[in-house]
Amino acid sequence: MKKDIHPAYHTITVEMTDGTTYQTRSTYGSEGDTLKLDIDPKTHPAWTGGSQQLLDRGGRVSKFKNKFGGLGG
Repeated sequence: MKKDIHPAYHTITVEMTDGTTYQTRSTYGSEGDTLKLDIDPKTHPAWTGGSQQLLDRGGRVSKFKNKFGGLGG
């Protein structure tokens, strides 16, 4: 393999929406960083079977709806 072309692979902490955490290895951030999830399997309707509304963090949902709202119907 070529040297210095691959991203650093290190241990980070992932924080779920309910505050629970776990350690994993990733290329995200740097050693010891925390990745806070906005949506995870405990809250997303695709996994829970619920119909709750997703929070629009930073206008992402509305931006998506504006861009792709006319598709499919």
